[in-house]
Amino acid sequence: MKKLNEMKLTIPSRSVNEGFARSAVAAFTALADPTVEELGDLKTAVSEAVTNCIVHAYRDTCGRIKIDAALYEGGIIKVRIKDFGCGIADIEKAMTALYTTAGEERSGLGFTVMESFTDKLQVRSAPGRGTTVTLTKYLNRKDAK
Repeated sequence: MKKLNEMKLTIPSRSVNEGFARSAVAAFTALADPTVEELGDLKTAVSEAVTNCIVHAYRDTCGRIKIDAALYEGGIIKVRIKDFGCGIADIEKAMTALYTTAGEERSGLGFTVMESFTDKLQVRSAPGRGTTVTLTKYLNRKDAK
């Protein structure tokens, strides 16, 4: 798989930056001429991943969120969102629908939404070291999903 283009962005984990991250990834993805639906799906998944960093990884502190995106031949985009926060002790449990560590005000659907709006979701984490979420989306392909 040949990489055609890439972008890198580092932002503080402030809620005001969630929309900026979503828009930056959308602008980059637009270079591949995605459909409106594909672009909307990716924006939703990125929003969820960045929100998870803000709400869960750093809790009541501010840390860094790194976002790397790459476009590949065949209309594939991969977006990696990485935090350096508290990490996830049990990824399988965290990815269960309705599970949350942030209290009743959160729905516990972040990973479920990310999975629903991308073609592949990969989560890697280590307690005390942070979490990396990789979102893969196939653009302009009728056979995706």
